[in-house]
Amino acid sequence: MTQSVTTLENGLCVITDPMPHLETAAVGVWVNTGARHETVAENGISHVLEHMAFKGTEKRSAKEIAETIEAVGGHLNAYTSRDQTAYYARVLQEDTPLAVDILSDILQNSTFDETELTREKEVIVQEIGQTNDTPDDIIFDHLQETAFPKQSLGRSILGTAERVRGFSREMISGYMTERYSAPRMVLSASGGVEHERMVDLASKMFDHLPTNSKSDMEPASYVGGDYREERDLEQVHFALTVPGFAYSHDDFYALQILSALLGGGMSSRLFQEVRENRGLCYSIFSFSSSFMDSGLFTVYAGTGENQIKDLSSVIVDELHKATENITEEELSRARAQQKAGLLMGQESPAARCEVHARQMLIYDRVIPAAEIAQEIDSVTLDQVTSLAKSLFIGATPTIAALGPLKNLETYDRFAARFQ
Repeated sequence: MTQSVTTLENGLCVITDPMPHLETAAVGVWVNTGARHETVAENGISHVLEHMAFKGTEKRSAKEIAETIEAVGGHLNAYTSRDQTAYYARVLQEDTPLAVDILSDILQNSTFDETELTREKEVIVQEIGQTNDTPDDIIFDHLQETAFPKQSLGRSILGTAERVRGFSREMISGYMTERYSAPRMVLSASGGVEHERMVDLASKMFDHLPTNSKSDMEPASYVGGDYREERDLEQVHFALTVPGFAYSHDDFYALQILSALLGGGMSSRLFQEVRENRGLCYSIFSFSSSFMDSGLFTVYAGTGENQIKDLSSVIVDELHKATENITEEELSRARAQQKAGLLMGQESPAARCEVHARQMLIYDRVIPAAEIAQEIDSVTLDQVTSLAKSLFIGATPTIAALGPLKNLETYDRFAARFQ
């Protein structure tokens, strides 16, 4: 199917992706504002705002928002990332106008009631506590902060309990007015939708958005280093990262393929060598994460106290081997993984809705799946091998580790392995 894009007079972008065989629709609003757009004093406010958008508007209470969408069998949710914030719904086709109405209501008419705010801040403090108690979750926050210290890109999306408790209604409302402007927002819909109908709905329902376009963002500067925290745990949770690439980098797809063949599945090098051949862990994987101006390539593993030294050494050995002996068979398998994931996502209206919105915010256009598949197919063995050398030889690594750490070698000795 062909996507259609219209930009309204106020700057709001509307994307539709009709899937006529479906009787459901996915619709959402993606805002070009996330944790990395915050100042130190604002850290965590994007996430608090995301929560508070569901806590009452001028015409609906928090309970009425939930009851209205669930009365038609729909689903409403949101998330905050470092680059963006999203609000989305899944509904039956005939209830798409209702979903758009609710989204427009919470994004334009939220009241930020003081009682609701006080209660919700405590809910978020509990969320922060839960995250801190989940080592294979919080370790990535520590890794990010160590890679990008004293920067917005390195700070936690959730913020701290102290800072969250200090946010006032005026701070949250002011942040929304400043950041949630029409030119920074995309309304995306996939499934049983029609473009002209969605444009008409958006024109009528999103007519009170600010039209300013403030988009300041602190540039990222990778530093790297070491974070260790002794905890009384059964396992050592270990994460390693080196600099990766921004979305616009020429090797963006090559890095995804390299990550897939190194730690993207059961046939990957890290899984086969570390788990299957040596039995050093249960869980190990790698992934690449990109931002507007930077990126990371990361490996995570959970292992025992007595295995961590060998595991960390083998991981580096496998990264170095990838600079020399990647095969065409591995490359073909990694390409197939990437294309299969791409095409499987095309069968989900929710996935398509999100991908198109994020593409518009990042690239200022919707990228056809066939074009992405062609990019994946065009990645060569020489390109991937050269990329591995540039990433893993002479790199300054970042380490984060939680658990019983007495057997984990020093950072200096570990970092020397990359030289």
